[in-house]
Amino acid sequence: MIRLVSWLISKIKRREYTVDASITSGMLLSVILDRLFMVLRGFWHKLLFRKAPGILFIGKRVKIRAHRNITVGGGMTVDDNCHINAMCKGGVRIGKNFSLGRNGIIECTGVIRELGESLDVGDNVGISPNAFISVRGPVKIGSDCIFGPDVKLFSENHVTQRLDTPIYLQGATRKGIEIGRDCWIGAGAVILDGVHIGDQVVVAAGAVVTMDVPPRSIVGGIPAKILKNRDEAEKAGL
Repeated sequence: MIRLVSWLISKIKRREYTVDASITSGMLLSVILDRLFMVLRGFWHKLLFRKAPGILFIGKRVKIRAHRNITVGGGMTVDDNCHINAMCKGGVRIGKNFSLGRNGIIECTGVIRELGESLDVGDNVGISPNAFISVRGPVKIGSDCIFGPDVKLFSENHVTQRLDTPIYLQGATRKGIEIGRDCWIGAGAVILDGVHIGDQVVVAAGAVVTMDVPPRSIVGGIPAKILKNRDEAEKAGL
């Protein structure tokens, strides 16, 4: 059964996938049944998306707003209690093998007086539980990125210059966020508006990223600073 399930998952993901040999038949059966129900829910949502080839896995109590604004690749998984609000000007494009962990939120628009911009996600992107991704400004995430639990992206920043006017009436800037390919964003990290993160960057758990990060860097702290360069670490055997 393990070989069969590994083969099926590999076909869905279009890349090699091997189930852990130590899993019991009972555990595996439980996972299979859960996935079958997710496929059934996914079939319903598939009819509503603008474009959604392949199989979709949709968990319980998932809320998706503005389906017709979303294009997804095959093998997408949205776990229980997630909320995706795709009301935005430029739409939402999600690549193949995307996963959004339990209780994750993708929010393109907070108030309808000003819609958010756009979300573009590459292939093989995995987002762990309790993530919050604000798409007020444009957000772009490269392929092969992984996000730890509780990661937050805020693509908007309130203007606070005037003291004679309430902050909520002063407007906001929306420079957007861009994350390169093959990045690891650690648990609890926060990425603020206007940040560009290069390819193959590691953001340490709990970091607050307020400035651009060059490729192949390791950053951490509040605010985040460069701790190490991955090229140098590789040469040193670290």
